Amino acid sequence: MVPDLGFENPYRPGAGHMPPYLAGREREYAEFERLLGQTTVLENVILTGIRGVGKTVLLDTFKPRAVRRGWLWVGTDLSESVSVSEETLAIRLIADLAIVTSTVMVEVPPQRGIGFTSAPETSQPLSYDLLCRIYSAAPGLVADKLKAVLSFAWQSLSSAGKDRIIFAYDEAQNLSDNAAQREYPLSVLLDVFQYLQKQGATFLLVLTGLPTLFPKLVEARTYTERMFRVLTLGRLSMADRREAIRKPVAVAGCPIRFSKDSVEIIAKESDGYPYFIQFMCREMFDVFMQQMANGESPSAPVDAIRRKLDSDFFAGRWAKATDRQRQLLYVIARLDHADDEFTIQEIVAKSRVLLVRPFSASHANQMLAALAERGLIYKNRFGKYSFAVPLLGSFIVRTYEPPVELLAEPTASSGQYS
Repeated sequence: MVPDLGFENPYRPGAGHMPPYLAGREREYAEFERLLGQTTVLENVILTGIRGVGKTVLLDTFKPRAVRRGWLWVGTDLSESVSVSEETLAIRLIADLAIVTSTVMVEVPPQRGIGFTSAPETSQPLSYDLLCRIYSAAPGLVADKLKAVLSFAWQSLSSAGKDRIIFAYDEAQNLSDNAAQREYPLSVLLDVFQYLQKQGATFLLVLTGLPTLFPKLVEARTYTERMFRVLTLGRLSMADRREAIRKPVAVAGCPIRFSKDSVEIIAKESDGYPYFIQFMCREMFDVFMQQMANGESPSAPVDAIRRKLDSDFFAGRWAKATDRQRQLLYVIARLDHADDEFTIQEIVAKSRVLLVRPFSASHANQMLAALAERGLIYKNRFGKYSFAVPLLGSFIVRTYEPPVELLAEPTASSGQYS
């Protein structure tokens, strides 16, 4: 029987796209449900991990769980523009808050012009414009003004029986202080929410971002360690990988199923990263459909899928690195534990084995900082480094070889470089 080629491919490898089945996040769901039960907010949420582990998708699934528990939900992506100034952060928070406050009516005194008026208070929705008026009228710095606005909003929402709000922000690693410009939006955000929560406001802050996020928060305010519960997403277990591969076609009633061998190939090649599972499954699904339509036996084109992944996912990121930076990344990729954490000392030692021109500790440190700015490396708060892109080490080993004149002599036994 020829399968229907018009059947929609159920896999979705796009950035932040919801997969048809989300596997292996029961621990995170349980912890989030616990935090939703707080009557006094003592712990906020940081959802972190490298790219491709499904942070945005998991955040999206938190929302309906929170709404079912009676929480209101506001938020968006935090772009770099929010970090321009404390004022832009304030505008962002007020605009998001207005989405849920605009249905609440409040008594507002008339705006006074020249002279005096005895006009009575009027009932108005707590709209964005009204929130901005309260903000402008409040004395003090940006943080003081935000505290006044959010306190007023919480009191108004409490009167309407809607006093629990989650402020959820994705890509929160983009938010930072800028001492040179005397702008501290990240510190303002932390100060404002800590103040409101101490006053009893049930505002829960949920931040999602790369592993650089939490160290940045701690650097801005040391009390951050006591303010957040960090949920770190990692690779899926083998059992969860198999579920993520099999479930979408079963649930959608697809005309094909992955064989046991195909499932194991995808589970192994993806290394448990949800994005790569979706990418490989989508490619293999399309190939299988075409093979079956042509009367061929389905076979997994692993090499072709790898090459497409190299082109679609890795090539653009690899292009950001200079020649010398690529040599450093090559050295890192050849470490025995390249997919985990590594130190500058380990890089220096390995470069002495691999390269004619090895790296000094100071040079490696400078280059790692530059690579972090390009989103290829990140430094954790314990002074160790990791690839910021999953499976980047495997890509480098598979596709890159430094110029021969820069390499140490190959070993006589294997013909490979040590």
